[in-house]
Amino acid sequence: MIHGKYGRVLGMVLAGGKGERLMPLTRYRAKPAVPFAAKYRIIDFALSNMVNSGLFSIYCLIQFKSQSLHEHIGKGWQFGSALRGRDFFVNVVPAQMWDGERWYEGTADAVFQNMHLVTLFNADRVCVFAADHVYKMDVEQMLAYHMDNKADVTVAAYVVPSSEASQFGCIATDASGRITDFVEKPAVPPEIPGRPGFSFVSMGNYIFEREILGESVLSDNERKESTHDFGRDILPKLFNDYKLMAYDFSTNVLPGGDKPYWKDVGSIKAYWEAHMDLLLHPSALSLYNQMWPIRTVSYSDPPCFTYPANDHSCSVDACMCAEASRVLGAYVRKSVLSRNCVINSGSVVEESIIGQNVTIGSNCRLHRVIVDSHNIIPDGTSIGYDHAADAELYHVDPTSGVVVVGMPSIDLRQKMQIPGSYEIFSTDGSGF
Repeated sequence: MIHGKYGRVLGMVLAGGKGERLMPLTRYRAKPAVPFAAKYRIIDFALSNMVNSGLFSIYCLIQFKSQSLHEHIGKGWQFGSALRGRDFFVNVVPAQMWDGERWYEGTADAVFQNMHLVTLFNADRVCVFAADHVYKMDVEQMLAYHMDNKADVTVAAYVVPSSEASQFGCIATDASGRITDFVEKPAVPPEIPGRPGFSFVSMGNYIFEREILGESVLSDNERKESTHDFGRDILPKLFNDYKLMAYDFSTNVLPGGDKPYWKDVGSIKAYWEAHMDLLLHPSALSLYNQMWPIRTVSYSDPPCFTYPANDHSCSVDACMCAEASRVLGAYVRKSVLSRNCVINSGSVVEESIIGQNVTIGSNCRLHRVIVDSHNIIPDGTSIGYDHAADAELYHVDPTSGVVVVGMPSIDLRQKMQIPGSYEIFSTDGSGF
């Protein structure tokens, strides 16, 4: 358990993001609640990192379209009764409106509106981490770095080639790792001292000493011109007066031999690419390290099943298949199949992500397609081969060409009938 040599440590997970660049996957859910890797939600990675690191005191700050996120955390992230108590909890916190009738107006404002929770917990330091990235990280190692350097604030920093850093918020440091500047999407990114050609970018994960956190969000709240964002407004005003350190994420070592992994899946292109990364062997993101499990809700679904049907053989190649997914006389290659999806005979599915409770009819063709939950793809449908035709019915991502079939409306779902489906409608709180 993290408490002890690190003092009282509180986790605050920022889980209120709209995820507008992930539309239509975020039409009915917050970005941290978007499904990932067949059976998880994006937020499972941030929470798993904290729990695996021994941090069991966590508040999840939620806001937009949060019902599915609230239910997911309630079903999958509650400690047993023997552990429940002051220091063992994962609680969701919507905007409490203590400071007037307003929602969270940015990441820093979300923390500002909940500083009373920091006080009630009597935290010595607070881990403010993002819930909308996919990453594996031992938080305790970052805490040790923070304490060893007697830092006021420590920022997790990801190393990227300087030629790619312009799309991120960049961090300039001196040779000791002390932060000397923050630059948002610079044309010429600052290089890491001693590592020409490489730059630090912010991962959106911070460790604050309690007093510094309280003072900075209070001061930021009084600035009317502020956007109330940690990366844009808080940190650039701190490094001249306080000791801010950059924690080199590439030095993080996970038990079981995993390399640290981080990816911002905030766009359809990045989301699809992250799934394709999973289908490589070995994958940069391993889900099979038993010493660093990614935790989620467990359902009592039957196993995955494949079977030749209607004179069609069955072939599943380089795929990730969740529980109760069924491939019946179809060819599926390099794809991710989520819970309770069915792919019927004669269909060909390639380089695609199939959501939960999806039925793909017979003799369909899908290539580079994301099918969100609860869809029925009629027999003979072709998607991903004619973008002009696809654009009339679906969302075609302009940067990647990936076609997204958004989740049907609730009214339409209520009218659906899926013969032979194991689960026609979601009854387990995972309907979005």
